[in-house]
Amino acid sequence: MSPITTAAEAETALDDLTALIGKLSSLLEQETSLVHAGRIRNASALAATKAELASQVAASGQRIKASAKFLRQAAPTRCAALANTQEAFRFVLQKNMIVLATALAVSEGIMRRLSSDLARKASPQVYGASGRATAPNPRSGRPLAVSRSL
Repeated sequence: MSPITTAAEAETALDDLTALIGKLSSLLEQETSLVHAGRIRNASALAATKAELASQVAASGQRIKASAKFLRQAAPTRCAALANTQEAFRFVLQKNMIVLATALAVSEGIMRRLSSDLARKASPQVYGASGRATAPNPRSGRPLAVSRSL
């Protein structure tokens, strides 16, 4: 990671980071729409590209952060444009995280419900001392296998 020393290099570095953030932002928007539509497999196929872009953004961001003082003096308009791009990216990232968290919560709820239904069916249907049916023992639940090829 070499320091930025010229105005032309500063503009190029800022433009490159802005472009990388734009690419990552559009990829996150695509992932968000796929997950929202229930196309999890298609969304998970974007993971490698997303990780690569995120790595490039982080590396470029570290280089820019190391020369921040010089960049503000050499290219103030490009710094302002980068700040606007970052703000828009934060919004896209927040929306993506909400959709992913919702999908995770829904899938965990489905798995818990399925597991409890299987445990209830596997436990004997007897009455306890109080005259009510006993609840299945959560420790004696069966393992649950999921096929990802469906």
